[in-house]
Amino acid sequence: MSLEFENEDIMEQFENVIATDDKLQIADFLNDQNISDVAELINEYPEYEAHIIGNMSIHRAASVFKILDISQQKDIVKELPSFKTAELLNELPADDRTDFLEELPKNVIRDLIKLLDPEERKITLTHLGYPEDSVGRLMTPDYVYVYEHNTIEEVFVTIRKNAKSSETIDVIYVINEAGELIDDIRIRDVILALPDKLVSEVMDERVVALNVNDDQEHASQVFKMNNRVALPVTDDNNILLGIVTIDDMLWVANEEFSEDIQMIGGTEALDEPYLDIAMHKLFRKRIGWLVVLFLGEMLTATAMGYFQGEIEKAVVLALFVPLIISSGGNSGSQASTLIIQAMAVGDISLADWWRVLKRELLSGVMLGGVLGLIGFVRVVAWHSISPAMYGPHWLMIANTVGCSLLGVVLWGTLSGSMLPIVLKKLGADPAVSSAPFVATLVDVTGLVIYFSVALLFLSGTLL
Repeated sequence: MSLEFENEDIMEQFENVIATDDKLQIADFLNDQNISDVAELINEYPEYEAHIIGNMSIHRAASVFKILDISQQKDIVKELPSFKTAELLNELPADDRTDFLEELPKNVIRDLIKLLDPEERKITLTHLGYPEDSVGRLMTPDYVYVYEHNTIEEVFVTIRKNAKSSETIDVIYVINEAGELIDDIRIRDVILALPDKLVSEVMDERVVALNVNDDQEHASQVFKMNNRVALPVTDDNNILLGIVTIDDMLWVANEEFSEDIQMIGGTEALDEPYLDIAMHKLFRKRIGWLVVLFLGEMLTATAMGYFQGEIEKAVVLALFVPLIISSGGNSGSQASTLIIQAMAVGDISLADWWRVLKRELLSGVMLGGVLGLIGFVRVVAWHSISPAMYGPHWLMIANTVGCSLLGVVLWGTLSGSMLPIVLKKLGADPAVSSAPFVATLVDVTGLVIYFSVALLFLSGTLL
């Protein structure tokens, strides 16, 4: 049976059971479903979202809640009675609870924190105290730790005692009496070791750790490079504070990807789903960049005005302005998008700028050469069809168009590839060098290149 038919069957069963209004029957049905299927029911029946969460066992309700969109989470908390909200928030892992709370207004955060148990309240306030987008906001304090003098048998006793509340037991952490991180041990190595063997004999001392103030995007790269399901988080004194798991990194990667795509499109990153964001917020996110790009394009008109005399002398030059500047903008946008993506996935770093420059220099010459040749052939072909179109100086016009395309495409490729690297060096997000921004930049400079080449070829004839 296909997934589509399975979902239809579940939805039909849900409609039947919800119609009974029997809380026990509804609870049994919901608790018997996969977490992802319950989330899909909430997507299909938003009017029942709080009803669904409220009728599930609290552990499963928390598992569903943490994978929902923030807008759905807000609606559910608004509709749930206070005691149920308290149960739900206390059951959520500390990192997921922090992710939810940081999206709310401060007065709402204050009211919800009052619902937490004292220990959970302390953990949450600590998490919220870390910088936004830092690893500290993601980590959970629920993990299993042992000491190097413990035996493997004692490790198993510790696991049985504490693992139930831990986020993962795939990795066991070794600390000293001061709480400093010494090493981490994969559960596989623990299982295969003899019971009387010491932890110190199993350790390899190749631990990889994150600092609590590290950027989340950096943490994502560390996970990728080390192929880990969880990483320990320490403070500046190497005290083990918590762990970050791979599921958190998947959410971070998804958010970073969405932000970069939005910024590459020439808008600020949206903090909410598109359909849920208020219209005035959506307007504010988009208008800033549009104004900047419009002001940039005004420089194009200024450049055209500067070369007005040349255009009046050789009106034919104006025919190729859209062709020239669009080719430069397209090549710049291509290069910018490629470099931003390569930087995002860690394929290139700031130290690779010279290698990037050399590659894009060669690419620009090759791409510009092909487009320049096409532009040259275009003028020649049109002249053979209609000799009066470009007049007696058609060959020089063809050379002007061909060489201008080479220069503009080369410049667009170089500027589009170097701008993200320069912005990264200055501490800005490379995605700010969006395709529209690069295209606008190349439009202005492309005109200067075009008319400069025209003066070189046509001075003394048309100009």
